[in-house]
Amino acid sequence: MSKITKKERIAKTLKRLDERYGKEIRVYLEHDNPWQLLIATILSAQCTDARVNMVTRELFKKYPDLQSFAEVSQEELENDIHSTGFYRAKASNIRKTARILVDEYNSEVPTEIEKLIKLPGVGRKTANVVRGNIYDIPSIVVDTHVKRVSFRLGFTKETDPVKVEYALMKILPEDHWISYNIQIIALGREICTARSPKCDKCFLSDICPKKC
Repeated sequence: MSKITKKERIAKTLKRLDERYGKEIRVYLEHDNPWQLLIATILSAQCTDARVNMVTRELFKKYPDLQSFAEVSQEELENDIHSTGFYRAKASNIRKTARILVDEYNSEVPTEIEKLIKLPGVGRKTANVVRGNIYDIPSIVVDTHVKRVSFRLGFTKETDPVKVEYALMKILPEDHWISYNIQIIALGREICTARSPKCDKCFLSDICPKKC
């Protein structure tokens, strides 16, 4: 790795990520409105985006609004989302969250992270997905790819997702907070995989401190 400062390395990394993947903000979960993205993100826990999209294509046809999710039985919703894993907890959280949004927020998804994380099944990751991709509020989403790749890049030594989020907020320019997540997911899937990362093919290898 060439001898450059951490600040210079971050700037070079972001520039190359922009060049490779662009800065277009696009979430991989299919949705048409805020509540659909919220539910899809709840379903995405311990599940691939591809699987979630397969499920929600039919799910959102069957339940066209939050009221229908609030009224469905636990058993029926479990059957509908069974293939996403952890279906009992997810069904319970979706039903409770839908009821709260209907009763307290007039079926609107709030923008404030303090309100979002009080919803059943919604943590900071889910809240930031909605805030960043729906409301364009600068937010850093820490999923498994962001945590792993950010550690390898030397951007943080933290392992707790919340601590990783705050660490990245300190070093990344705000205008990259949303796009960084999308870019790192792409990098993590394409090159910097959890097992056997393709360091020899990585466009960041000369400035990455991680030794494969």
